Amino acid sequence: MGAVDNNLSEKGKRDLVLVEAAKNGDQVAYAKLMEKYRESIYFMMLKMVKNPDDAEDLTMEAFGKAFNRLKQYSPNYAFSTWLFKIASNNSIDFIRKKRVKLTSMDSAFSNKDGETISIDAKCSELDPEEAAIKEQKNKTMRKVVEQLKPRYRDLIIKRYFEELSYDEIAEDMKLPLGTVKAQLFRAREFLANLMEGQRHTI
Repeated sequence: MGAVDNNLSEKGKRDLVLVEAAKNGDQVAYAKLMEKYRESIYFMMLKMVKNPDDAEDLTMEAFGKAFNRLKQYSPNYAFSTWLFKIASNNSIDFIRKKRVKLTSMDSAFSNKDGETISIDAKCSELDPEEAAIKEQKNKTMRKVVEQLKPRYRDLIIKRYFEELSYDEIAEDMKLPLGTVKAQLFRAREFLANLMEGQRHTI
């Protein structure tokens, strides 16, 4: 790896040490990488999606995807470059899906009798394979969520199953908004770890 190291900046080399430690299961290394890039990834996501809640979720997803694919990372380029690429692609997918959903919700056409027919997004059929995967994911997710501590379990259920906003959760649980965001971020870390373990046992 010595020859490759020469292509990296000092910052890149320090990141590589953390990446190698994380690959070997060092949780502190994961936390350091997340702490180092969380804010810059969040602001990039915010610039792309213009919504703080979505940006927070996409930031967490980007780290989750990067950490799950860490063994695929090649030090031919900086870890930060690789991470930002994953985050950017994830955000573009999110925007594309959201646009498709909005388009289908706003779609309406007139029939031959002059009546306006609205297309209900909820009625649009999912690809059978996508529907099966979504159903399986939901089942697995619920099973895994049950393993979380009650406080984290409640947060995940309110945010992802009941689809409440951060403000609504804060009001509902009588917690400061900052606490809700911090605990939900932590809850998602636990959930990602549990999901990873679940994948290995399925």
